[in-house]
Amino acid sequence: MPQISIEKDAAVAIVRFTNPPDGYMDMDTVAELTTMLDTVEGDDDVRAVILTGGLPDVFIRHFTIVALEARGRTFREAGATFDLSHPVPEPSLHTDYRRIEDSRKPYIAAINGTAMGGGFEMALRCDFRIVQDGPYHLGLPEINLGILPGAGGTQRLSRIIGQAKTLELTLLGKTLSPREAAAHGLVTECCDGPVLDRALEIAHELTTKSPHALAYIKRLVRQSELVAPTDGLAAERTLFADLVRRDEAIELMTEMNEGKRGIRDR
Repeated sequence: MPQISIEKDAAVAIVRFTNPPDGYMDMDTVAELTTMLDTVEGDDDVRAVILTGGLPDVFIRHFTIVALEARGRTFREAGATFDLSHPVPEPSLHTDYRRIEDSRKPYIAAINGTAMGGGFEMALRCDFRIVQDGPYHLGLPEINLGILPGAGGTQRLSRIIGQAKTLELTLLGKTLSPREAAAHGLVTECCDGPVLDRALEIAHELTTKSPHALAYIKRLVRQSELVAPTDGLAAERTLFADLVRRDEAIELMTEMNEGKRGIRDR
């Protein structure tokens, strides 16, 4: 049966990942992830996307180790060797994660349970990470199996919480509780109640914002550590000028100047 389902709540797409009994990610999940992204990215009525787990207490546990062991044995039996002078091409899973990060639409990870390895790496690509409090494990413990986070984890985690904490967690193979993740700034917030409810509140508020401004802000922030400061500032000036001349911005600014709204009104 399908592992990924899509439900629409007004302009919000709710995407659920379900792979019973344990909620692992596998190659079927990857294929469905690509199809899901084609659907929500191609739907102009979808203004925000929520990713969450369809099983109780599990977001995505991690990529199945059965498949990873089989891949490793195939490499070894073929006598394959790997060198940084010949980088491995980007597989479809990595392409899909990049699509989430680069999308003009905001993505929210509503983490309803354990999220490690590839599942946690997908959450790292989202713009908001809301986690439900509970006895859950969050992180990248791959070193405990003699491997490393292979879907962007080392790069994205360090940009969020810094190198020192990233090295501690990934070199020691430690995971964090939801409260610990919030304390380290790894998630946007930790909530006591059902995480999907809180994610929907945020998603619906996002759908009231200018889609052009959302896309531009997301692009500028995402690229802020990848480009030279002068290039980033030049892009910011240019996109600001593009927004300020649009009808939506002019109407809202006129309302403020006429005393009908304030800059903090949401």
